[in-house]
Amino acid sequence: MTQLASLLRPFAFALAALAAAGVQAQAAYPARPISLIVGYAPGGGTDLIARVVAQKLGEVLGQTVIVENKAGAQAIIAAQYVAKAAPDGYTLMLGPTGPVAMNPATHSKLPYSPLRDFAPISMIGTFPLILAVGQNHPAQNVQQLVEYAKANPDKANYGASAAPFQLATELFKQKTGTAFQYIAYKGTNESIQATATGEITMTIADPPVVIGPAKAGRVRALAITAGQRHPGWPGVPTLRELGFPELEMGLWVGLLAPAGTPPAIIKRLNDAVAVLVKDPWAREKLGALGIDPGASTPDEFRTVIANDTAKWTAVAKAANIKAD
Repeated sequence: MTQLASLLRPFAFALAALAAAGVQAQAAYPARPISLIVGYAPGGGTDLIARVVAQKLGEVLGQTVIVENKAGAQAIIAAQYVAKAAPDGYTLMLGPTGPVAMNPATHSKLPYSPLRDFAPISMIGTFPLILAVGQNHPAQNVQQLVEYAKANPDKANYGASAAPFQLATELFKQKTGTAFQYIAYKGTNESIQATATGEITMTIADPPVVIGPAKAGRVRALAITAGQRHPGWPGVPTLRELGFPELEMGLWVGLLAPAGTPPAIIKRLNDAVAVLVKDPWAREKLGALGIDPGASTPDEFRTVIANDTAKWTAVAKAANIKAD
């Protein structure tokens, strides 16, 4: 037994040295700038959120956080990039519901698995969606919009640039018995512009890109998908109060790392997000974008991802949506 212990001693020392080196490296984290990957173009809702998160996260961590836009393919390019990145905490993804929980509902062959290839860090916040029509559209409320769609099935259409907005609108169609035709756009800014000019009937989009056109009088917000009226949109009724409780829905945005990222780094980042969402400056900036800031544990975030994937998979199946 003594001889065996003597033979194993060098291996034990080597393992201990490796463990100590790993702990030391993690303790020094972050030692260089961090890349925050965004799957959408600059100026969109997710990008605007990322700019706020990057600035405050960098202050909390004491290191620069650089936003990198890798737009295209409904954020699949960005998600795949992060999934294959080194699990060292220096490549993170600002993950909204779309690429994390909705793309799996509409794509049968994704080059990544949200639950297998990512390590959830924390939720950052939740937000409702806004149903909007052009300022010159005859519908003054949701009921009139529904009536218009049923009376003009050949004219009623909607625009969406990504799975979240398409699936949200398909759920709206399912619950209101309408048949709006889907028109694809490259970005939410484009679908809002098309709504404003009357090119399409309506769109359901995230608050950051609706706020400006609505304030400028180019589009009219008819409803919000939140459970109660939003402080930033006090005059806009909820779909629940309009008689559509099934259409209460919120999306979210969170922080994810590649699977295999060391637990100590995940905890460091989780702690930083917890500070971020309580910071007055960050809360004000995120609130102005329609985001309700709130952190979570990694396990809580993982549960949200799993539950929402199941929910939106059912919606996609009912609408026969197959993006690939």
